[in-house]
Amino acid sequence: MANENEKVEVAVIGAGPGGYPAAFLAADLGLGVTLIDPEEFPGGVCLYRGCIPSKALLHAARVVTEAAQAAAWGIADPRPDIDVDKLRAWKDGVVGKFVSGLGQLSKMRGVKYIRGRATFTGPRTLEIIRSDGSTQKLSFEYAVIATGSRPAGIPGINVTSPHILDSTSALDLPSVPKSMLIVGGGYIGLELGTVYAALGTEITVAEMSSGLMPGADRDLVRILQKRIEGIYKAVMLETRVTSLRQTDGGILATVKRKGGEPVETAFDKVLVSVGRKPNSEGIGLENTSVEKDAKGFIKVDEHRRTKEPRIFAIGDVAGEPMLAHKATHEGRVVAEVLAGKKSAFEPNAIPAVVFTDPEIAWCGLTETEAREKKIPFTIARFPWAASGRASTLDRPDGVTKLVLEPETGRVLGVGIAGVGAGELISEGVLAVEMGALAGDVALSIHPHPTLSETFMEAAESFVSSSTHFYKTKKS
Repeated sequence: MANENEKVEVAVIGAGPGGYPAAFLAADLGLGVTLIDPEEFPGGVCLYRGCIPSKALLHAARVVTEAAQAAAWGIADPRPDIDVDKLRAWKDGVVGKFVSGLGQLSKMRGVKYIRGRATFTGPRTLEIIRSDGSTQKLSFEYAVIATGSRPAGIPGINVTSPHILDSTSALDLPSVPKSMLIVGGGYIGLELGTVYAALGTEITVAEMSSGLMPGADRDLVRILQKRIEGIYKAVMLETRVTSLRQTDGGILATVKRKGGEPVETAFDKVLVSVGRKPNSEGIGLENTSVEKDAKGFIKVDEHRRTKEPRIFAIGDVAGEPMLAHKATHEGRVVAEVLAGKKSAFEPNAIPAVVFTDPEIAWCGLTETEAREKKIPFTIARFPWAASGRASTLDRPDGVTKLVLEPETGRVLGVGIAGVGAGELISEGVLAVEMGALAGDVALSIHPHPTLSETFMEAAESFVSSSTHFYKTKKS
């Protein structure tokens, strides 16, 4: 039975890393906010089935890897005994702690939370199917769409099987299979491959393009690829998966490499990780003036306003890059706009981090992008083989590089491959956003011995010379 129409000031649809920051800041700025999501508490895919659980498992994988690596340092120990049930419970506990915390923060701010699914019935109205099956109608002054995205499937292959996983089910860690085929060499598949490989799974990757991590600079990816080729059973590039068929013990996959014949191989599990699709369907946009592009992303302006003046969109549903921190910043921009403040989403550098081993991170202008757009640039690079801290970690397989404006030395972009790259990239973001010059970075004293020094020494190599790396003409 439908409830009577309720009037709200701001309705935020979706309580993920875009939606709940938008709702919280809007409430802090004095607006009346209703937050709507199918989950019991705020958090969204990132908290429940993405960023947080995956990083918890990646931390566990790193511990296993370091335990094996320690034998080379004279610390020999048998392979750790992995209790999958306990590991899964720990991961769920990490998620649960943050879930309950966000629920409390929502109440403290006076945000009304409705558990359900919202659909636009008009440009100012919503219908909500609540979790208990009841229906509620809302009219709003403003609405913010933050419905996120979902895993995409392999075009032309529609097979349902408990042996076929996506990025959500793989994080449930149902078991540790003996063998796994990862379809897609992007960041999600490679991160999960890092987890399962550390736990003992034999990993095969099939990527249809000519390189892993399409879009990332090749010199950064090569460092990762060299390492995983020594850990995974196979990394197959320019390879298509043409069929998946369930068998008694798993999945029979047919793969076709470029110029080769189709080959059938059996795997215990198959992880399909070929990207994500925006959740812009089935939410009643046809009852509004909101427009979408050819990929299903909602079109927005610099304020994240859609074609419908009172409706905004943020996060994955509003376009790439599909990253949690981008969604959060968009959410804060929208809240400020709704409160009458001057605000716009105009970042110069949105950092991207791939939490593999080693990690890859970049921000601002990439070398690949500069070449494609014919933007003048020069590169300043510092190899981690010359880093004292990298050597003490026994991980010299890294590099820090700066993409610089040739004449001024202004930092246009930064790329890092190596252990902890995700923690280091923020300095690069600040440098790009502040228009820092290589000379500014070189003159900023960095602590020794740290990996952050590699940023300073890369800048030094452009300004004059790096202390710990002699740059010949060839290098």
